[in-house]
Amino acid sequence: MKKTLLNSLLAAIVMTAFLPSAHAAKFANQFTEFELPPGWACNLEVAEWVCQNTNPAKSKEAIIVLAAKLKGDQDSLDQYLTYLKATKSFTSVGGKALKSEPKYAKTLNVNGHPWVDALHLESEIPGFYTRYLATVKDDIGVLVTYSIAKAKYQDYLKDFDNLVNTLKVFRKAGGINIAPANTNLLQPNIPTTISGETVFPGVNPQGGSDAPAPKRAAQNNDLILYGVIGVAAVALFIIKKRKG
Repeated sequence: MKKTLLNSLLAAIVMTAFLPSAHAAKFANQFTEFELPPGWACNLEVAEWVCQNTNPAKSKEAIIVLAAKLKGDQDSLDQYLTYLKATKSFTSVGGKALKSEPKYAKTLNVNGHPWVDALHLESEIPGFYTRYLATVKDDIGVLVTYSIAKAKYQDYLKDFDNLVNTLKVFRKAGGINIAPANTNLLQPNIPTTISGETVFPGVNPQGGSDAPAPKRAAQNNDLILYGVIGVAAVALFIIKKRKG
């Protein structure tokens, strides 16, 4: 009897390892891949990929923008690093004059590939931190940025650290939707739909990633997990009582 209970307990624990994950969905296009935060999806906006939380209430808190271009004379890690060490001055889509506050700029090895990694405050969107990850691969330059509202920065760090840790760059053969060689990779085009109160309103992100687990499915998985834990606890209690 004890052996049967113990076997059931072990089987229940093993089952939890195979529950469908509700924590990450892989995004991949023709030049990069990474794990999106839970509940996020990406949409192609002209030459840039835009990724957001599919929950409208959270979509204004953070955003990911991906861009690539044909490599030109200005595209090298050294030049990216020099550019991102400096303060950026520009006019926002809303007409506000902005001057960024650089926090750091350095080189970073991610999954065996070198990137320039930099963090600025108010370099793309007023009141937002923006982290830049820029590199070159074969004949293209690649930029991955994420912007987080200043008040929500700590809330998103874990998910975006996971994005960086799973980031890979490549150059798929064939045609690719990227900007020409004479454009500045480090100045991605922010869609004109942006306003002071929301980020990319009206966008309905779809595609571009493995389908994220629906919220209901995630809740069901949590219930299953809680049930397994409950069964395990009861089994341990019975075994302990019988031994006593």
